[in-house]
Amino acid sequence: MDKLNFLTAGVPLSAKGYEDGFKVLNDMGLDGLELEFVRGVRISDKSREAVNSANKIITAHAPFYVNLNAREEEKVDASIQRIIETAETANELGGFSITFHAAYYLGMEKEPVYEQVKKQIEIITGELKKTNNKIWIRPETTGKATQWGDLEEIVRLSKEFETVLPCVDFSHLHARYNGGVNEYSDFCKIFETIGNELGQVALDNFHAHIAGIDYGAKGEKKHLNLEESDMNYKDLLRAFKDFNVKGAIVCESPNIEEDAKLMKEYYLSL
Repeated sequence: MDKLNFLTAGVPLSAKGYEDGFKVLNDMGLDGLELEFVRGVRISDKSREAVNSANKIITAHAPFYVNLNAREEEKVDASIQRIIETAETANELGGFSITFHAAYYLGMEKEPVYEQVKKQIEIITGELKKTNNKIWIRPETTGKATQWGDLEEIVRLSKEFETVLPCVDFSHLHARYNGGVNEYSDFCKIFETIGNELGQVALDNFHAHIAGIDYGAKGEKKHLNLEESDMNYKDLLRAFKDFNVKGAIVCESPNIEEDAKLMKEYYLSL
């Protein structure tokens, strides 16, 4: 990408449907949205038409019923299919990348879970390759220690597949470590790690989630508006600027369009 873009997680709250949503984005100077396939990969023909004609940056979040480490084979198969369907639909709509919460540890050691996730990602990327679908596939950093997906695991996985890169949810990392990962130096270290391990392509095609967040000893509780949280978004955006990161920041605050605008205006002021 040629710049850093600011997106809402779903249709703006002040809009009625996708067509109206893109008008709101235009009026607010925002750059696009993330399709939220919460319970299934479904989008009407009317909504497809609105997305296709909007000329905006599009990402997609796979349904939340995904666990590539499920004990039941049918749940793993269903998870694989949901990710593939998300990638296919997003690709048809000119999407930039898709993201998902990949797995739970389920009391297992980290290494066998990593191998299980890798096995399923190999199936997913293999199926998409058959149709020449090269959309970025992005496991998301997760907000609880019971969930697979710390930065190290996702960077390691990304090194093994041509079309896999991280989706860095900075709020999740902040919550996962019970208030850590919230200083300028922490954010710089993340960008340094990704740049060194995955190359400039990863910094030029970044996919991030940012929101205020409530957390406790067990990690993430719920999203908050940025100004009602301790999320150090200003230093985070300063690190984005200093590393010249390009791509998409998706705002997941409860007031999605307002905080997306807040972040974009602050970023442009730097």
